[in-house]
Amino acid sequence: MAVDFQHEPHPRVASRKTSGPPKVGENPSGFNQRFAVLLTRVVGTMWCAYAFAVLALIALPSALASGDMLPLIQWVSQTFIQLVMLSVIMVGQNIMSKGADARADATYKDADATFHEAEQIQRHLKAQDQALNSLLDKIATLEAALAAKA
Repeated sequence: MAVDFQHEPHPRVASRKTSGPPKVGENPSGFNQRFAVLLTRVVGTMWCAYAFAVLALIALPSALASGDMLPLIQWVSQTFIQLVMLSVIMVGQNIMSKGADARADATYKDADATFHEAEQIQRHLKAQDQALNSLLDKIATLEAALAAKA
């Protein structure tokens, strides 16, 4: 009775070794995707938020000059908040995206370490199978010798 185990690695193990963790917006293809990523990177900066704030402030005097609350409320909601908050939200999204990419990279490295440990366990088990097979051969030889004496 020999121990005979053949380890068959999952196909994902081989493909994992050739690829890294996916990153958001890493490989845009085509003009539209590249242009959208470019605009997102430009508009998603605090400098763009400051420029939009200055642009919105240009319209503030006319909203105040009317003496009515409605133009002021419209200026705050439609001009200032929409222009400035758009960029500020995009900056926050960019920061959170970098955090997600860092977590994905750490998870990938953890998975890689886990795969390495599993490979070590497989090698250890193979060595144990060889040792067990050697012991089983010795036991079979001893049993045969005892049977021959009896």
